[in-house]
Amino acid sequence: MEREQDLYPPIKALLERQGYTVKGEVGAADIVALRDGEDPVIVELKLRFSLALFHQAITRLRITDQVYIGVCKPKGRTARRALKDNLALCRRLGLGLITVRADGTVEVQCDPGPYAPRKDKIKTARLLREFDRLEGDPNAGGATRYGIVTAYRQDALKCAAHLAENGACKGSDVAKATGVPGATRVMRDNHYGWFDKVEKGIYGLSGAGQEGLKHWAYSWEQAD
Repeated sequence: MEREQDLYPPIKALLERQGYTVKGEVGAADIVALRDGEDPVIVELKLRFSLALFHQAITRLRITDQVYIGVCKPKGRTARRALKDNLALCRRLGLGLITVRADGTVEVQCDPGPYAPRKDKIKTARLLREFDRLEGDPNAGGATRYGIVTAYRQDALKCAAHLAENGACKGSDVAKATGVPGATRVMRDNHYGWFDKVEKGIYGLSGAGQEGLKHWAYSWEQAD
């Protein structure tokens, strides 16, 4: 679909099947539907999701609680995530969401209504564990995920620094010296390529590990 007007016929047909009388471009609204004295249904149309579309829909909530956003169903690699994220936003704002596929198939993703999200206790606990494990404040809020210092990276830095100073060591000795209980696992998994396995249970610092200590020197000082 190339024009917003192309969304109108399939959405109008859907509403008419539900017993609504439907008209386009009524006042400032793209679509208005009425049925048996009920509150009006308003649908705002755009080819794709945008902040302006959400602004328009929120403004229509001053007229009626029955407000929908109507868009072309996203396609491509990021389509599923885009639909999921915008569906969650619609629910949070109390808006309905209607998508129209390229073949004209209409799908009601959600209806308008109050939103009461359930808290995810597992994610809350994970966040608090990471907060407790993270030493110092090595990251600027709002930084990109690339280059973020996590508690896991700080553990790896502690192990790498110990090996740089003492040479190859047993995992249990590194754990005792650094206070990292999972030191052996960190070096065995070698997520950053910083460690070389010398023999069973004994690890040394790789060339990448030496570079890693230089690259993350500031973060290491913040955590130390």
